[in-house]
Amino acid sequence: MAKTSGKSRVSLVAEREVLNRTLLNWAAVFSRDLPWRTTRDPWSVLVSEVMLQQTQVSRVQPKYLEFLNLWPTPEHLADSELSDLLVFWVGLGYPRRARNLHRAARQIRDLHSGTVPSTFSDLMELPGVGPYTARAVMVFAFEMKVGVVDTNVGRLLARWSGGALQPRTAQQLADALVSPDDPWLWNQALFDLGALVCTRKNPKCFQCPVASCCSWSGAGSDPASDSAGVTKKQSKFQGSDRQARGKLIQRLAVGPVALVEASAVMGLPDEANRSDRLVQDLYSEGLITIQDGFLLLGDSLQ
Repeated sequence: MAKTSGKSRVSLVAEREVLNRTLLNWAAVFSRDLPWRTTRDPWSVLVSEVMLQQTQVSRVQPKYLEFLNLWPTPEHLADSELSDLLVFWVGLGYPRRARNLHRAARQIRDLHSGTVPSTFSDLMELPGVGPYTARAVMVFAFEMKVGVVDTNVGRLLARWSGGALQPRTAQQLADALVSPDDPWLWNQALFDLGALVCTRKNPKCFQCPVASCCSWSGAGSDPASDSAGVTKKQSKFQGSDRQARGKLIQRLAVGPVALVEASAVMGLPDEANRSDRLVQDLYSEGLITIQDGFLLLGDSLQ
């Protein structure tokens, strides 16, 4: 295959039938057994996608089925208190995702009669749902023919095509390649291939079922380094605002915290200005309530 990225993208599309048949055969044997893959229920799919945002699969697995036992439908979550969800969410990180999911459940209940919508535009109207999550629900719940470009898929597409891809180009290529026969399995196959074989470091090119379609195959500089969807190095967690906020949320899951003790709980006893800023941020985001000198989990105005 030619090394020029423009030509190789054309070649990939031309080779789609062979590529897809090989991918689907590989996935039938090697796909991961994950609990959210046993359902096409749109609410269950949406929950899994929100949980998996910036969170490792291993951390989501033990919480996913527990969540659905507590809140099996959008109405169940919409009728519950945000504070209950935030207590449950401890350990999954990024609590604003829980807040957005709670708001999305209420929107689904109030505007869509309790049914998760299936169109891209309606899904994009839900709080916390962006283009990736909207497409993931369309594919994994409704089996529509669209590509879903996450970190793993972005890396695969760049390596296959032999050049870095901008987000729009990566999405167009994924949509052009996706199998019309089984878009659900095709997208899952790409996730698994990226997670198990075409990894960020030390890819197992000799095990790749579609190595013949790859323009890179481990030779030379990695075209995925600056490509769309590929994870950038995250800022240090130790000592970060994320860590301090997480400590406070975790403590509030047990019970109220006096406002004057917030800085100590967050591990910021000598940083009053920073502590005040983080408390105000959490309040503005609707994650905590300030009442009579105490901090409480949840939004009293919800």
